[in-house]
Amino acid sequence: MSECVGSEIRPLQKIYVPHSLGTLYTAVCQFIGYGKYGDEGKVMGLAPLGSDEYAEFFQGMLRPTSKGFELNPDYFLPFGANQGMEINDSGEMIVHRLYSDKFIQELGEPREPYSEITKRDENIAFGLQRIFEKYYLRLLALLHERLPTSRISMAGGCVLNSVANGKLLIETPFRETCIQPAAGDDGLSLGAALYVSNSILNEGVRWKMENAYLGDEYSDHYIRTELERYKLRYVELDRDELLDRTSDEIMNGNVIGWFQGRMEWGPRALGNRSILAHPGFPNMKEILNARIKHREAFRPFAPSVLVERQTEIFEQDHPSPFMLHVYKIRPEWRDRLSAVNHVDNTGRLQTVSRHENPLYYDLISRFGEKSGIPVILNTSFNENEPIVCQPFQAIECFMRTKMDVLVIGSFFCQKDG
Repeated sequence: MSECVGSEIRPLQKIYVPHSLGTLYTAVCQFIGYGKYGDEGKVMGLAPLGSDEYAEFFQGMLRPTSKGFELNPDYFLPFGANQGMEINDSGEMIVHRLYSDKFIQELGEPREPYSEITKRDENIAFGLQRIFEKYYLRLLALLHERLPTSRISMAGGCVLNSVANGKLLIETPFRETCIQPAAGDDGLSLGAALYVSNSILNEGVRWKMENAYLGDEYSDHYIRTELERYKLRYVELDRDELLDRTSDEIMNGNVIGWFQGRMEWGPRALGNRSILAHPGFPNMKEILNARIKHREAFRPFAPSVLVERQTEIFEQDHPSPFMLHVYKIRPEWRDRLSAVNHVDNTGRLQTVSRHENPLYYDLISRFGEKSGIPVILNTSFNENEPIVCQPFQAIECFMRTKMDVLVIGSFFCQKDG
């Protein structure tokens, strides 16, 4: 935890290994069969299905201190004992085991990956998320006591816990968060570059990340060449025709591959490498999972909402342009947004402004004019693989899945037959 003054970062407190909320979260994820790198987000989505049966167990895993907390070492393997990661035969990055046998003594045998999820697993996920939030918010409250400000900038893998981020704005005195979209290890490159520029080279760089679209972009000429190479049927449309036909397809319950502009920086698809669908179409979650995503039924899909309509639909008003906050959906909208309304009546929203993404903003607006819903379901453009980056990857994903339409650059594509 630090204080930032100009270009200077002044550390106030450090938390040393093994006392890490990230270690806690990953260890419990491993125990319930989610041991791949990045699986923590799945368990966050599983948590609302559970209940607080294991409160006593989790209270024994941490103890509060004047500086925040300490992990109980009885529940974890000694730091450095075979810890690390490896790539398995399926190309998956696996984190080595972190939890001790005390887990098994108190909870029984761990769940095997890909086996049926039981009520026990749901309850463990619930308890994990609750204890994580308790100490996450405790650290922030202690920080605010030392630095009574309304604004906070955060980074680190734990900051991708969008449920906790949503509660931060209710349960702490902070009123404005700054979290760049690649808040995990992938963001170290950006932080290092800015630190060197400002604190070592004294270049005085002042840069505000106004959007996440920092990746590769492809011209219509290049895209057309790729479409013809794959012999995909397409028509070229002007901007207004593209918005009109795409919004019509979403209205009709079809699933759209949407590939536009520069790729997003960070782990979330934010309207440039996205699969789009109607947020209230009957059984849309099941349609997406059966035809394209093939993922666990409990995992929610995200809503993209026009920023000026946010407070009409959600109970909190802090913008969430990078999909890093979960907010309650207002009761009158829950049925209308059935495909993006999670079991606890929340949504991990992306707020969209015309300034940040003009084309995506206008698509949501056009769909809203036709449906009365200024929201589109947005999920990443992929099928159990990294998000597509190049046109050929989008085309291949479209061709091998049961997506209905591919909108790539100025081109509107459909499959033969």
